[in-house]
Order: sequence, then C-alpha cells, then structure tokens
Amino acid sequence: MRGFGIDLGTANTVVGTPEDGIVLNEPSLLMVRTREPHKALTIGHEASDLVDRIPSGITAIHPIRDGVIVDLGTARTFVSAVLERAAPRRRFGTRPTGVVAVPAGVTPLERRAMLEVAHEAGLRKVGLVPEPVAGALGCGLNPLEPSTHLVVDIGGGTSEVTALCYGGVLSHRSCRIAGNDLNRAILRYLRAEHELVVGEFTAERAKVGAPETAEEQPLVVEGRDAATGRVRLVTLETEEIMDAVRPTMTSIVQTLSACLDDLPARAIGDVMAEGMLAIGGGSMLRGLPQLLEEAFGLPVKTAERPLTCVAEGATACMDHPEVVAAYSA
Repeated sequence: MRGFGIDLGTANTVVGTPEDGIVLNEPSLLMVRTREPHKALTIGHEASDLVDRIPSGITAIHPIRDGVIVDLGTARTFVSAVLERAAPRRRFGTRPTGVVAVPAGVTPLERRAMLEVAHEAGLRKVGLVPEPVAGALGCGLNPLEPSTHLVVDIGGGTSEVTALCYGGVLSHRSCRIAGNDLNRAILRYLRAEHELVVGEFTAERAKVGAPETAEEQPLVVEGRDAATGRVRLVTLETEEIMDAVRPTMTSIVQTLSACLDDLPARAIGDVMAEGMLAIGGGSMLRGLPQLLEEAFGLPVKTAERPLTCVAEGATACMDHPEVVAAYSA
C-alpha cells in the first residue's frame, strides 16, 4: 500500500487508497476524557453514537471547523486514529504518503497547519489539493485540460464555488455558511413551530432524510417538549424541512453566484455547455439544484457520489502528481 487520499471534512472524514478504494467514511468527531484531551477514546460512528448521551468526564470534539484545523493537538490525535482505523500500521513497510484535500480558500497558515498535523500523525510525504479539484477528478473530469469546469461544494463548514481551467483557478467564492447552518435552521424551526427541543444529531438526521431522490415520506422526530420537558414525537413533512432551510440555502447560493462576475466570455461558454458540478453533502438536499440553476443560470449536475468523490479524487492524485503540483502553488 502506497498511501492515503484524505478528505478531512467538518462533518465527515473519508479516506481512500489506490489499492482498495474508499476504506473509511465516518463522522469527524472525537471523544476524549476531559483530563486527557489529546488521547482518543473513540472516533467516527462510535463517537457519534454517544452524542447527546455523553457521560460526565468525557468531551465530544470536532477537530475540524469550517474545513480547517483549529487545534493542532486535537487534530493530530484525530488524524492518527483515523489512519490507524483505515489501515493498521503493520501493513506498511515505511511511513505512508498522503494527499489531503483542503478548501480552495484556505490561508497559507491553515495550509501549514494541515501539513504539520499530517506529518505528525504518521504520513511521510504529504500533498495538498483543493477540494473542488479533487472532487472534479473524482467525478471523471480533467482539471488540467484547457476547458473550464465550474464546481460547487457545499460541505459541513464551508460552501465554495470554483472555476477550474488548465491547472489554475479562474474564479472562486466561498462562505462559512454551509451544512451545519442548515442543521441550526432546523433546530430553530422545530423550537419555534413545534415547541420541540432536539439535538444536532436529530437535526442532521432530519436534513439528510430529505434528499433530492427521497420519496415524499414524513419523518418522525423525537425531542423534548419545550413547555413540559417531556419526551414528544413530531411528524414532519418533507416540505416543512425545506421551508426551514430555504432561507439559509438562498443565502449560500446568492453569495456563491458572484463567482460568475469574474469569468471571461469563453469560460462562460464552457460551463454553459457542460453545466455546473455540485458535490458535498449539501448537494443532496431537495431543492438545492433548482436554486443553483436559478441563481447561476446554468444547468446543474449532482455528483454520483457527492460524499466520497473528493476523497476519490485525492486518492487518484497519487497517480497524477501533476495535478497536485499545478494547484498547490
């Protein structure tokens, strides 16, 4: 095994290898004892199962916020645990290499932090590639060809739209309003309209329970009655969930649509012919493709595997180092 392609996201972390494809896809969540903040008790799905039921003395930590590292020690602990779960170190004769996908709008300081964490977590040689570039490559597009590709990525912590052409970025817009803000919109809606108090895990379940391909099935949500404090069930129609998140989605789309202002005429022609590629968990939400089409005036194609295509592209970069070299400048 040569190494890993890693999508270290705010909501989920996805890891792939050239030999086995996707080998890990779990929530970006870490459980630690309060007195030992840099020693992992558990990560991923096991940590997520403890949300809203954490015993005293244990803390839930999100090591990635808005797509970037906020605490080096916590992030190093998390990435080390992820690599160990993805493939025990005994499978490697030497330290593995890696390509890590990062938001296109990261600062030089944030890039250095990511490289430092990756090296300290056990990777020998690390390349960084922008998430829209990795997502395009994972969806079968060539980010080095002399044709413009427009990629919109709505993740847990950031939303970005990037125009790629011939190994460079023509235009880029990003905002720190994304999937987590959609969850908070659902929390506020349930409290205001149904007087129901729920946790973030329940809000996330309600959001992903209304994807673009879902049938019109109501969703039963369990929470605490705001007035009595007792447990209560509420049945939500899909349209209610969409009403709750629509103002936030509209805000995201309006911010990103300014990307088109910087594109030359021939680039506009390229994306008119090809359409916009939507990736990330937010692209699966019902109604979002229509909002994107109305705001950009372009056809929208949702990735076949919107949650894993970035990690797939990062993994493919190990066979295409020229992509990392072109977009790492």
